[in-house]
Amino acid sequence: MSFRETKFYSILANKCPQCHKGDFFETNNPYDLKKFAHMNSNCKFCNEDFKRETGFYFGAAYVSYGLTVGFGIGLYLLLCVLYNVGTVGFLITFSTLLVILLPIFFRYSRLIWIHLFVRPKTKKNN
Repeated sequence: MSFRETKFYSILANKCPQCHKGDFFETNNPYDLKKFAHMNSNCKFCNEDFKRETGFYFGAAYVSYGLTVGFGIGLYLLLCVLYNVGTVGFLITFSTLLVILLPIFFRYSRLIWIHLFVRPKTKKNN
């Protein structure tokens, strides 16, 4: 199995959770703010349905919460423990970075969520 056939690659590269080839979001740039949330309806290669049922991506909010908490804890350890920054400095830095990283967290939370429910296509041995 090559790196391009892993879920980790597929999540980082905005790829289909089944075939790891087609793009999940319409654009690869999360800072294209007009289109950052626009998903393709299905994969161009394997025709996997990305839209799912109504409300499917509400679960991605839990993933987003986990990413945010993990980021906050990591930033706290970096700033407050290693660099001895005060609470106000941490909160300002955390809030600013959270706003800047919002499109990335949004996308990764949706990609991680759908990867939890779609099995990748396996090659059959003949």
